[in-house]
Order: sequence, then C-alpha cells, then structure tokens
Amino acid sequence: MKIALILALAAMLPAQTLQVTSALGRKFYSLPDEKGVVAAAGKALLADSKSPELLLKLAQAQISVWQDREAVATLGRALKIKPDDVALLVERGHRELPLREFTKARADLGRAAKLDPKRMDAWYHLGLAHYFLGEFAPAAEAFQHAVDTAPNGDEKINSTNWVYAALRRANKPDEAAKAAAAIPPGMKNTAEHTLFYLNLVRFFQGALPEAQAVPPEPAKDNTDQEKELPFDTVAYGIGNWHLYNHEPARAQEYFRRVMNGHVWITWGFIGSEVELAKK
Repeated sequence: MKIALILALAAMLPAQTLQVTSALGRKFYSLPDEKGVVAAAGKALLADSKSPELLLKLAQAQISVWQDREAVATLGRALKIKPDDVALLVERGHRELPLREFTKARADLGRAAKLDPKRMDAWYHLGLAHYFLGEFAPAAEAFQHAVDTAPNGDEKINSTNWVYAALRRANKPDEAAKAAAAIPPGMKNTAEHTLFYLNLVRFFQGALPEAQAVPPEPAKDNTDQEKELPFDTVAYGIGNWHLYNHEPARAQEYFRRVMNGHVWITWGFIGSEVELAKK
C-alpha cells in the first residue's frame, strides 16, 4: 500500500512537468491540473493499485492535461497486468507519438492492429507512427486500413486525408488521386470540429481554393487545443502539398507558422517540426 500511495500522490502533483524536448530544441510542458482530474483519478486508484481499468482512467486524466510522459508510464503499469489489452496498447502508442517516440509507438500500435485488425484507431495511429518516421508507403497502407475500418464518414474523411498525404510522399500521385476521389462531391462531415479534414480533402481534389481551406491562425499566446488544432492540421497539410509539388519555400513558410503555436500535441505541429528539423 505504501508504494501505491506514493504513486498516487505523485500523480496528484499539480506542477507542470517537462514532457519532451523537440528536435528543434524547444521544451514542451504539461498543463496544470486545475480541475483536479489527475488528483481524483490518483485517489481512486488507492482502492486497487493493480486495476487496469483504474490505471487507464488515471492515464486518461493525465492525458487531459498533457501529462503524456506520466500517462505512458501509467499505461506501462497496466500492460504489465494485461499485456495483450488492445485498448491499453493503442492508448500508449497514441501518447508515445506526441513524445516523439515514434519507434516505440510503431511497436505498440503494430501489435494492437495485429491483435485486433478491425480496430480503426490502431491502424490510424500506426499510420502516423510510420509517417513521422518517413515510412510513407507503410503509412499509406495503415491509413487505408483505417479508412476500410472507419465506423462513420467523418473518420473515413479524416483517414483519407492521411492516405493521400502518405501516397504523395511515397511518390504515388495516381494512387493518391484515386484515394481522394473516394470522397465524393456530395459527401459531408457530421461533426463541425472535423470540417477542416474535409476541407483538406477538397483542396487535394482541386475543389477548394487554398485561401478558403486554411482556418484563421490562432493568437501566438493561444494554448487552446480546439482553436489551434484546425489551423495546425490544415496548414501542415497544405504546406506538405507545396513540399511534394516542389515548392519548398512555400512549404517551409506554412511549417514555421504552425510552429508559432504552443499546442505541441497536434499531428500538424509534430509533422511541421519533423520537416523543419531536416533543415
């Protein structure tokens, strides 16, 4: 019980913690646990320190305040108890991506997809792991599995965006165009917060001008994930489009604009950082 108490109390600490130092030398931190969600989950864990379900809840609380490093450790404890739990593997692989631990994420997510081939989010995040490692052909294959197992149109649109990007980076423009064409003109998304994915696909199809596809750029002091996510995603996607269309200066401009932000956990932010680190 003493060990459990120490671990729970550590999880309840309110301080912002260093999560990762990027390849560009920036240090990224967690957010304060202002609502006490981590503290509450840590207290709940005292009832049963070996409960995978309670450990997962603690990890999810940690994730909500960007304590990804702590969440990965918590999920590691749960996986020692249930090593073949797909949900735990997917969650850990998902959180290893913002920590820039792409190889570890690829291993966790590849295992999860093998254990449950119908698990859409395993394929989706496995695609991201391959993609950030520069493994574009395997990334496209994983993203296509995510499209094929998508439970709804929104998820299909989201994954199609990445299938297209990965195929273009793999120098397969004809296959990329075919993938984008699978989203017909009349198809709509149902969730407002995912509209930016559809806009990206329409841009790739040539059906939406660049100026209309890009959302408003957030203020430089913004730390609101929901405000920054659309801009990061679309700006990275369009910058990436300029990159594989042989306009590197225009691409770099978009990537730098994304890096003006602070929400270091978005895929567009990570993708922009990966590209700028190559310079």
